[in-house]
Formats: sequence, structure tokens, C-alpha cells
Amino acid sequence: MNDWPEELDLKKVKVLPLSKRKSMATIEETLVEPSTTPPPCDEFTSELIDRCVDDIVAAKQRKATVMLIYGAHLIKNGGQLFLCQMMDRGWISHLATNGAGIIHDWEFTHLGVSTESVRDNVATGTFGTWNETGLRIHQALHLGGIKGWGFGKAMGKFTYEDGGFMPAADELEKLIRDEPGHPLTSARADLLNAIREFQWKAGPVMVLHKYRNTSPLAQAIRHEVPLTVHPGIGYDIFTNHPVFNGSVIGRAAGTDFKVLGASVEKLEGGVVLNVGSAIMGPQVFEKSISCVNNIRLNSGREVVRDHNIYVVDLQDGGGWDWKKGEPPKDNPAYYLRFCKSYSRMGGAMQYVQCDNVCFLHHLFHRLETKVGRTVCKPDIPDIGNPDPAPRWAE
Repeated sequence: MNDWPEELDLKKVKVLPLSKRKSMATIEETLVEPSTTPPPCDEFTSELIDRCVDDIVAAKQRKATVMLIYGAHLIKNGGQLFLCQMMDRGWISHLATNGAGIIHDWEFTHLGVSTESVRDNVATGTFGTWNETGLRIHQALHLGGIKGWGFGKAMGKFTYEDGGFMPAADELEKLIRDEPGHPLTSARADLLNAIREFQWKAGPVMVLHKYRNTSPLAQAIRHEVPLTVHPGIGYDIFTNHPVFNGSVIGRAAGTDFKVLGASVEKLEGGVVLNVGSAIMGPQVFEKSISCVNNIRLNSGREVVRDHNIYVVDLQDGGGWDWKKGEPPKDNPAYYLRFCKSYSRMGGAMQYVQCDNVCFLHHLFHRLETKVGRTVCKPDIPDIGNPDPAPRWAE
């Protein structure tokens, strides 16, 4: 009797070199330089950005979390340097994104190109089947997994350090035999299986990241800012590869959910910016703050309060004034997840209909004017990687 249900054999997927893909964007054409003048915005948006600046300054003064959750289009549209320079100035204490956010980040950083035609490439069976993207992301997660790192830290280290070091199969096998109950045994076993199946060689895994000064992944490592990644299995193109391993992705994402929770725990009086993440941001945040409130209440503490939430997207918010609270179920605005979820999260939620890069461009300039370059800068060790001219290219 055959096993049920049948499974697609991803080992049969033929992958192609990333350099052979017809990429639709280059980093030189896409990147927005923060020092340039931002485009105009309407009066309501301008007033709200001013209020956001005040809330961020107040949050930093009380050492509360300032969290920026972003979707992939912020990277596709060239907004990387805003994230990098906001970390550089100490204005952001946590970044979070989805799987596509780090895919575009890594591709731009490695080769200086990203984005493909979904319509054209699905028709030819080539959408997402790019060898380096799936391979290197999995290798980074494998190498980070045996150290207990989450998705963002593993990818950030791999990007910032131009690769990693692949252990020998016999070393991993000995660790598994000697310490079968060790918390990292499953990660070691996954890597051991991958080394054997795909014949990965022991020693340095050297991958050049020419544009790492543009990469939020790499710069988060430099500035010791947590950057968490919250993917969905089957959402992201690193599943379209023979090396795909759901446990490796899930393990890394599970760690990052707990890292996110540690930042939410410090959100009292802080700020959440949700920029262009209509699904991942609100869904992950609501589960995280619920866990934090659960632990707080069970230890005799109050729930997280006095935080300010700014949600930025291109949609019109359903034409609803969210200061009035939640719309009724017969109103289409009720089904805008990115507004409804955040309006339920205990803090004051403001919705801004604005292009994500435009919003951050204005926010960056006004923070620069109000607090300068170093007022909020944290105490971090100088680990090099200076920004030469032009500041985004090595």
C-alpha cells in the first residue's frame, strides 16, 4: 500500500545560477540616499511624522524599545540605507522583517541585483529556482543553527563576515554521539545530513558580499541591533531548492520569535513602526505581545502599556478614522488586518497612508534635525567596516 499523501520531490528541482537570472533591479538604480531631499507629503502625514519623531525621542530617553517592522518592498524600493543609518545613530533598537525582506537584502548585498518577473518565470518553471539564494540562505541557517542563532543573526553574520566555516562530518557525528540530549543535537543532525547529501566540504565557506554597507542584515550585526526574520514555509523562494529543509527554517524562525518577544517586553512607553508589512507584522506582533502579557500577569506585573504604534501602507485604511476605535464588521475597513490588529494591541495606533520609503525619508530628516547624529547612539564596540565614499559601496 502506498504512503498517503504523495509528496513533491524537491530534489528534482533544477536550479540555475543567480547571475543568469534577468533581474529587474540593480542596487545602483534603486538605492535612495538618505542625505537627499525627501519628496513632498501631505499636511496630515507631515504632522503625524512630527509626532512620531517626538515619540521616538521620548522612548529612547526612557530606554524603551523602538521597533521597526518592515516588508520586502522597503528593500525592493531602495530604503535600505534609512534602516542602516537609523541603526548607526541609535534610533532603532529592533528590526523585524519577513522572508522576502532578507531575500532581497541578501541578493542586493551579494550581487547588487534583485527581483524577477513572477509571471514570466512561473510560466517557465524558473521562478525562485536560483541556486545561490536558496543554497546560501540554507547554509547560513545551518551554520547559525549549530550555534543556537536565530534567522536574522545567522544571515547577518554570514553576510557581514563573507560566509562562515563548515565543520567536518566526523566532528558533528562525534558531538551527536557524545551529547545526544544536547539542545543543539537536532541542528547538528540536520547539518550532518546536508553535508553528506550535498557533499559540502569542510572548511571556509567564502561568499563575497560586495555591498554589505547597504545591508540591514550586515549592519544590524555591526551595531548589535536585533534583526528578526519571520518567514512562512512556502511563502519564500528559498523553498524552491533541493536543499530546502523546513526544520532548519522553522528552528531559526522559532528562535527569532523569542528574540522579538524580549524586545516587546521592553516596549513600555516605546514605539512600533510597521512599514509596509500588511500580514507578517500584525500577525507576529499580536502573538508576541500576548505571550509577553501572559508572562507579566502570571508574575504579578501589569501588561505592556503606553506604547505608540505607527502603521504605514499605501492603502487608504478603508476610509475609517481609526482614532474612533474598531469599525463594525459590516464595514470593509474591519478586514484590513494591518490596521485592525494593531488597533487591538493596547497602545495608541495611528495609520498613515504613505509610500514606505517616503515616510522613512521624512522621518530620518526630522530625527536628524531634532536630535542630531549621536544623541541616541548606544555604547557599542568599534568592530571596523568603515563606510568609504560612496558610503554604500565597498
